[in-house]
Amino acid sequence: MEWWLELIFDVLVAGVIAIVAFIVAGFVNRQIRNLGKRHERFDETLFNFLGTVARYVVLTFALIFILARFGIQTASLIAVIGAAGLAIGLALQGTLSNLASGLMLLAFRPFKIGDYIEAGGQSGTVTEIALFTCELTTPDNIQVFVPNGDIWSGAIRNYSFHDNRRVDLVFGVGYGANLKLAEEVIRATLAQEERIHDDQPIFVKVTSLGDSSVDFTVRVWASSADFWNVKFDLMQAVKEAMDAANIDIPFPTRTIINA
Repeated sequence: MEWWLELIFDVLVAGVIAIVAFIVAGFVNRQIRNLGKRHERFDETLFNFLGTVARYVVLTFALIFILARFGIQTASLIAVIGAAGLAIGLALQGTLSNLASGLMLLAFRPFKIGDYIEAGGQSGTVTEIALFTCELTTPDNIQVFVPNGDIWSGAIRNYSFHDNRRVDLVFGVGYGANLKLAEEVIRATLAQEERIHDDQPIFVKVTSLGDSSVDFTVRVWASSADFWNVKFDLMQAVKEAMDAANIDIPFPTRTIINA
């Protein structure tokens, strides 16, 4: 009878521990998740993952206490769990590396969904940031999944981070061309482009003497969203303005002399 009473008492204590553990685990999980909702700077995915981890940690400790209550040696169980965790960690070394990198990306947020980036040997618009991979969409609408380990271990270029970008162009004219006139034509063409920011300096200078041309370097500023359209439109507009002003734009030629 005494053994049955002790067993019933242990079961009741174990039940109380389990109920309290589930309540505490749920509370901790919700509090950690709410941190991500209150701070817009942090990604909710990170706090959802941390909340889930904290919940299972609390439940694991509760299970150890319950087993100890029934006289089960938990030291050996902890050693087995540790050994199993080590074996799984070694087997999933690459996956865990991607997971750790994903947590770093979610914590420091070097880019966000909608940004155009170049990382891990790939480039495209970010459509999803997950714990193991990031999903990119290339300009020609190809879906690319890049492991987070590859992204975090190398340089990350975020072309959408700043609102404005500098547009760099090079225009070559012939050695016999009037350089002052060529500069005036380029500046007049730039003045007609409304998407160029007037509050930023406009750079138009001769920067190199090539094999067959005198090269003008042009640097202007535009919104990041207009970068490519401004770049391509200016190339066409300057070419047409040069033709209208009879300014020669040379191209490589080869003369073959038959002996």
